[in-house]
Amino acid sequence: MIASDGTDPLLRPASRRGRLKVYIGMSAGVGKTYRMLEEAHGLAADGVNVQVGYVETHGRKGTQALLDGLPVIPRREVFYKGKRLEEFDLDATLLLHPAWVVVDELAHTNVPGSKHPKRWQDILELLDNGIGVITAVNIQHIESINDEVQRITGVEVTERVPDSFLQRADEVVNIDLTADELIGRLREGKIYDPARVEAAMRNFFRPEKILQLRELALKEVAGQVERKVETEVGPQQQVRHEHFLACISSNADVARKIIRKTARLANYYHSDWSVLYVQTPAERMDRIPLDTQRHLLNNFKLAVEMGAEVIQAQGAGPHGGIGFLPAKVLNLDKASIAGAIMQVVQEKRVTTVCIGKPHLRIWQVILRTSVFNRLLNALAESDVDLVILS
Repeated sequence: MIASDGTDPLLRPASRRGRLKVYIGMSAGVGKTYRMLEEAHGLAADGVNVQVGYVETHGRKGTQALLDGLPVIPRREVFYKGKRLEEFDLDATLLLHPAWVVVDELAHTNVPGSKHPKRWQDILELLDNGIGVITAVNIQHIESINDEVQRITGVEVTERVPDSFLQRADEVVNIDLTADELIGRLREGKIYDPARVEAAMRNFFRPEKILQLRELALKEVAGQVERKVETEVGPQQQVRHEHFLACISSNADVARKIIRKTARLANYYHSDWSVLYVQTPAERMDRIPLDTQRHLLNNFKLAVEMGAEVIQAQGAGPHGGIGFLPAKVLNLDKASIAGAIMQVVQEKRVTTVCIGKPHLRIWQVILRTSVFNRLLNALAESDVDLVILS
């Protein structure tokens, strides 16, 4: 997200930004909001100007009690489709300018017409104005693991937070419970109303699902801590600087999965990464179907949100780029996918190329082609790894 002054808030000097602390949990009910409010009381006891911008207690008595004694910024009332809704009041918070503000429900989508579409964008503006933020999110809302969460739970989470936001955090804390403890809290009515408990236990709150989500949360926080150590302490020795290249096609679903999985690899290795799309003659501007073009644009935007540089490659002639402004366009003598990959590998000093797993019959055809063999040989000679993502 680019600010009104034309700069990227994530790239501004730390001295000009507020500090960001993110609590992560494997699911609702682990105690993220409770911990945030406990921390707010600790700050207030030390004389720090801390206020509650937005908190959802979900009727939990212990959490509700922690609001007592803390200054709460009134919510902004809006009417949407005939309903009265309450939203976090960004402008009031900027005007009050506390040292710290607690803002819950990080992945929340704001009511249409709000200053920003997403609450995490509200928080970026607070940070940009020197206000520290304590916030919370469930692991299933992290963009790059959306596919894994859907595989585990069978549900596609639509409200998501880009990984680049978490990378901005000064501190990421995991609120952890065992599966038995979490299910115990559910049965005691500490998470949902008693009427919803049985349905929750049959669906989301099953031990095997909780364990897998718990593993994702632990891995995410461990990766963030490792990134923090490398940033502030610095590695004693660096063998090489990793740079991942995700090669995508116009197949929307496959491309989205490649982007997310490459983002996870890049995050794990704390490296830069790029996305390459090679436009074929059949996909030039006067031929590409509108729905395919729309899916491509959405995947380009997803990649940029997750921290990648998007590169479009096209052969000589009247192909025309897809028209996504942040993308870099390479003009090739021929619309050669292998040639485009090697050109980007050399220019970006790519260390790992990531591609999707083709259908078996396609794979057999590819292996018989001299073009693919030349690509494999060129990658091997350049000491570049090739990863085939499922």
